[in-house]
Amino acid sequence: MIAVYGAGGIGCYVGGRLAATGTPVTFVGRPRTAAAVAAHGLRLTDYLGADLRVADVPFETTPDGADGAELVLVTVKSAATAQAAEELAAVLSPGAVVVSFQNGVRNAEVLRSRLPEQVVVAGMVPFNVLNRGAGVFHQGTEGKLDVQRDPALAPYAGSFERAGLPLTQHDDILPVQWSKLLLNLNNPINALSDLPLREELSQRAYRRCLAVAQAEALELLAAAGIRPARLLAVPMERFPAVLRLPDFLFRRLAGKVLAVDPLARTSMWEDLEAARPTEIDYLNGEVVRLAASLGRTAPVNGKLVDLIREAETDRRSWSGPELLRELQR
Repeated sequence: MIAVYGAGGIGCYVGGRLAATGTPVTFVGRPRTAAAVAAHGLRLTDYLGADLRVADVPFETTPDGADGAELVLVTVKSAATAQAAEELAAVLSPGAVVVSFQNGVRNAEVLRSRLPEQVVVAGMVPFNVLNRGAGVFHQGTEGKLDVQRDPALAPYAGSFERAGLPLTQHDDILPVQWSKLLLNLNNPINALSDLPLREELSQRAYRRCLAVAQAEALELLAAAGIRPARLLAVPMERFPAVLRLPDFLFRRLAGKVLAVDPLARTSMWEDLEAARPTEIDYLNGEVVRLAASLGRTAPVNGKLVDLIREAETDRRSWSGPELLRELQR
């Protein structure tokens, strides 16, 4: 059995694709998600036109739902990783495989420290998933699943392949995780814009905000000796230059660089909409931590952390020029 632990947007989508193609999956998540899935089942759609449905979904709301699972996909928010690890330690058998499909770069370490008898594998979900309500989860951007290479994953590779989400295995997952984090530096910008992802990225001022945040992070990564993996048609080191292009040139290039459909939103926007804490400390905050470890500062990403913390209690929408001026101060 496969268990999805922390079944929100990413968990319901990935687990739902597996279940829709015949793999037994149990979902463990919040009561509100359990109620929606019980009432409507799961419907999984994507930007390429896929439309899959799953009825009679096993959905539990306590850690016991993962009892007996041979593979656990951890998709809780990063701040809940330590608690999830403690809960899983109480129900998993030795040798169970645990994959962290979470934002950030340190979650697998947290899981590994608390699950010494299990096989913990770092993973990464490069695409965006929007919870549209009533059990509908939509993949709005391109990408497959990336994981650290591990022989323990071999029995499950076929299930992911059939689900249309093949596992791309890497000898070193850290550069891949940092590349995803560089893209996720847009999460606060999108959330502050209060616009769909494609509409936000169509405006040069917002793209310039992302460009300065990425350029700051790339300089710090170079100083730390970390070279981000290439996830898109353009190497990450050149991505800020692409973002700064005039709108007409960016539109011409964007289809080759990043596929984004009109429905796509970021998870940080969803969190602000629902008045939930965001993952800002594990995205832009990770850049701030890297800077501190090098004896440097990261003022642009630090400002985005501050603005999202303010938005968590007093939300407002920012125009692109307003936000750019704030970041350039």
